[in-house]
Amino acid sequence: MTDERLERINTSIPFVRNKPLQLMIFVFIIFFGLMAISPTNRSQWLANSLSLIVVILILVFTYKWFRFSNLSYLLMLIFFCLHTYAAHYTYEGTPFDHWLKSSFHTKRSYYDRIVHFAFGLLFTYPFLEILKSKVKLCGIWSYILPVVVILGFSALFEIFEMLAALIAGSNGEAKFVGMQGDVFDTQKDMALAFLGGVVWIGILAWMIGKKE
Repeated sequence: MTDERLERINTSIPFVRNKPLQLMIFVFIIFFGLMAISPTNRSQWLANSLSLIVVILILVFTYKWFRFSNLSYLLMLIFFCLHTYAAHYTYEGTPFDHWLKSSFHTKRSYYDRIVHFAFGLLFTYPFLEILKSKVKLCGIWSYILPVVVILGFSALFEIFEMLAALIAGSNGEAKFVGMQGDVFDTQKDMALAFLGGVVWIGILAWMIGKKE
């Protein structure tokens, strides 16, 4: 992965001229608004939405100092929509899981596992952009460190889930952790995020190798 190729990853298009980004914001506002109408569980929707809003506010207030490429914003938009969809229905009660259970007679909900995998798959590239810009990554570290960051954030998220469950009391596990009887749920969630990151780095390495 050459420095020249990675330097072209980032973009510095001013927001007023960045029409694709403006469109993405418009799409997300509409989608978020629709998913805010009559959620299945308002308290869970609020908890899940607040964490998302914090991330979005960080992106807004740091835009002046660091701008991701539109590809990164698109990847993040997809993840935000996946999360917002689950916040509306709850992670255990999405229509996708109802279909999965009725079609394949599965006992647990798998949408949360999909979102954990999607986190690794969709956020590895944005993390690569940050690390390339601020840490000046090159060579093999351009492949390794973004996946390590994904794993770190995934572990941090699981810790926050645990704290939220402890604060919530007796119903905390069902509301925030969602182990669904699987004692290795946390480890599997982290493993899927890690796998998503590895898959993205593999795709990126293959694409760059094909061009060289």
